[in-house]
Amino acid sequence: MKTKIYVITGATSGIGEALVERLSKDNIVYAGYRNEEKAEKLKAISSNIYPFYVDYAKPETIKAAADYIKSNCTKIDTLINIAGCVVAGPVEKIEMSEIRRQFDVNVFGHLEFTKDLMDNLEGAKIINVSSMASFGIFPFISPYCASKRCLDMLFNSLLIENKKDLKIVSIKPGVIATPLWGKSVDENSKYLEKCQGYENEMQFLMNNAMKNEKKGLSVEKVVDVILKADKAKNPKLSYTVGKDAKFAEFISRLPQGLVNNLIKLGLSFRMKKN
Repeated sequence: MKTKIYVITGATSGIGEALVERLSKDNIVYAGYRNEEKAEKLKAISSNIYPFYVDYAKPETIKAAADYIKSNCTKIDTLINIAGCVVAGPVEKIEMSEIRRQFDVNVFGHLEFTKDLMDNLEGAKIINVSSMASFGIFPFISPYCASKRCLDMLFNSLLIENKKDLKIVSIKPGVIATPLWGKSVDENSKYLEKCQGYENEMQFLMNNAMKNEKKGLSVEKVVDVILKADKAKNPKLSYTVGKDAKFAEFISRLPQGLVNNLIKLGLSFRMKKN
């Protein structure tokens, strides 16, 4: 079996960590990390792993990461973009700097990193971990939803326009049991804990996030779909993973006014139940 070259961002937890562990058994994996303390942990998994530092909230790190990879290999078989964050809270309360950070991390960082590696991606696959949030607006995480839709749109344009025989895939999971939820609560604490006029909604959001971290879709199920897309000669453009994601995809086809009313009713019902 041919040894392949993978580049994976967001490689130190959740989906990224599980992918690194599985792919590094027989392949070379360049694994992106943001927390310096986790670089050694990546190296300990396998000698086939080459950690690299990148923080999409710090644009100066993107070119350095791409230069490191290009200095060590001339051909990438698959680039898997996973790194991301969630900016949460009511739109009227969130600072514009935070909304910009959402797009820097979830959209512009991935796009810039991909563009910097473009010379090494001839005939490669690019697999983006998007989200069911790409199908519409989920209350109080609208920056996240918008960033995932934007990610899908920009990379679909890249697919149409490019002349490098790229295969570009969007993976849209539903709620996944990953540490992302706990991290998101910590990162958005100033909006979630002291949001005047939205106290009940923010408490519900925090409670729901912690439930999701434990009761969401198994990381391994998402990894299986990513590997299926990677192995396929002609993968689908989009893979929707999980019953909740498929329901969101169905709802997204309805008229927007009806969708808005359904979301409001659903939120009201769940808050009372909570």
